[in-house]
This record gives sequence, structure tokens and C-alpha cells, in this order.
Amino acid sequence: MSVFSRYILRLARKRWRIRAFRKRRDLASVVDRTSLIRPEGILLFSTLRNEKIRLPYFLEYYRDLGVNHFLIVDNDSTDGSREYLEMQPDVSLWTTAHSYKRARFGVDWLNYLQMKYAHGHWALVVDPDEFFVYPFCDTRPLRALTDWLDASSIKSFSAMLLDMYPKGPFDIQPYHEGQDPFEIAPYFDSGNYTISRNQRYGNLWIQGGPRARMFFDDLPERAPALNKIPLVKWDREYAYVSSTHMLLPRGLNLVYDEWGGEKASGCLLHAKFLDTFAVKAEEEMERRQHYANSHEYRAYRAAVSTQPDLWCKWSEKYINWRQLEILGLMSKGNWA
Repeated sequence: MSVFSRYILRLARKRWRIRAFRKRRDLASVVDRTSLIRPEGILLFSTLRNEKIRLPYFLEYYRDLGVNHFLIVDNDSTDGSREYLEMQPDVSLWTTAHSYKRARFGVDWLNYLQMKYAHGHWALVVDPDEFFVYPFCDTRPLRALTDWLDASSIKSFSAMLLDMYPKGPFDIQPYHEGQDPFEIAPYFDSGNYTISRNQRYGNLWIQGGPRARMFFDDLPERAPALNKIPLVKWDREYAYVSSTHMLLPRGLNLVYDEWGGEKASGCLLHAKFLDTFAVKAEEEMERRQHYANSHEYRAYRAAVSTQPDLWCKWSEKYINWRQLEILGLMSKGNWA
């Protein structure tokens, strides 16, 4: 990369950080427990709207994994999400009625909170329907992973978004509050993925899976990106650029081994396709707060009336992280 290109990216990072600082005015504190954050604490950041049905399992899952504190932005929920989160002893909560879209789909809000609270911490950024799995997650807590990353001088850790789905239409089995969503939606595509490299930011760009073949079969290039870098040893000078797909400085995006080996990586099990999906898709279409004039949700709404079945003869039923490594969807690298 040329000196000029590096200079342009430094300016872009400064611009995103200034923008995030200005967007702090969108946020109103509901409950601030950040004084409880310890220097070694692992933090989780998330933005949500109307996700109360998911929250009990989401919080339990990440507490069990080893997250010490949750910093959450509630985007004007009307289903009791805010009231529920306010009562959780390890949650700091902000609320906003401002535009999710004008905050770059929540990135500005979380960049600001990370700038203020995450400096020097391992920070995990996920949505309420994303569940992080990593090598040895069944026997080793998240702290073991971050300790190994620290010892290896690795500052960012990638995870491919893996869309999970049921066998049959989404609404066959209702999802209940507090339930493990993968009891209902345990299947995923073991293949059908394309990978390219973003020359400007250096990150890999992954597309495919059930959403590409079902909702974007005529325009696969518009299918949602599945590459994410959700776990970062944060510094107040960092900034996410587009969701958790890429961030600056550019070196944090180099989460693959360019010399022929494999770097350790994980997956985010994506529990989007439950019986709640149709209502959520309709709500988001009405709000029009998502990327590219909500073209993703347009595709969902167009298909959902046909009661689509994402399962196919190549679908795999999720067992554990070792299965995902065997299939080449994640790697333990040289972490033994």
C-alpha cells in the first residue's frame, strides 16, 4: 500500500472517531454501571431494538462464556427490552430514539462507547442473534482465548457468520423466551461460500450460505457479508468502519495467514431464522433503517410469504466447534 493510501486511511479513521464522538449526543444513559468494570474485564457491546424474547438466553450464553460486563444501546424498543436490561446487574444501558441509519447502522454509537470504556480491554461486538464459538469453547473460557491472543501479540480475532436454520418453514416451532435457539434452528450450510479480498482495507469478504441461495439467488453479489472481526483488544484510536466487517487501523483486518498457514478463527452462529423472523422483517421494512434502502429486508419480505424452507440435502446439523473446523469454517491455528 502506498504512503498516500495509508495517509487517506488515517484521515478516514480520524473522521470516524470524530463522528462517533459527535453522535454521543444521541445517547441517553438509562443505567450506568461502568464503575464495576475491572481493568482485566472482557466487555461486550451491542445495539438492539425489540429483542426481549432473545435477551435471557443471550445474556446467559455470554456470561457462561466469560463476558464480565455488557454495554448496550437500546434503539427505542417498545417490547420491554429496555426495562429488562435495566434490571441486569452486569449491564450498562443507553437508549436513543435517533436514526439507526444515520448512526451508520449503530456503528457510531458503539465506536463512541468503545472509545470511552473499552481502551485496553478485549471487546466483543455482537448482535443479540449472534453466538460466538471459538476453538475449545466447550472446555476453555473466553479468558483463555484472550490470554493466548495477548501472549501471541494478536490484537483481533475473526469469526465467520454462520446462518443457522430449522428444517421446514420458520414458523413450525415457536421460540420461547430463554430457550436455546439452536434447539429449533440447528442446521447450516457446510459449503456454498465465496471469498475475495478487499484491497483497500485488507480484509476478506465472504458471501454465500442459505441467504445467498434462497433470497439473493438472482443477485448473489448483493448477499449479506459473512466476514466479521468481532473480538478486538481495543484501543481508543481504533474505529469500526462497517459493522464488524472491517476496522481501522488496517492491520487489524489481516486476520488470515498470508504465508500459507492458518490463523485461529471462530464462528458466529446466527440465530436469525426463527418464527420471529417474519414480524421482524416487516417491522424493519417499515422503519427503513437498514443498509441500501433495506434491500436485504425487501428480499426477506418478498420470500417470507411463501414459507421458505432453507434446509436442503447438503445441510449439516451443528454438533460442536470441532465439526466446524473439520469443514474449514474456522480454525484453531497454532493454539493447542
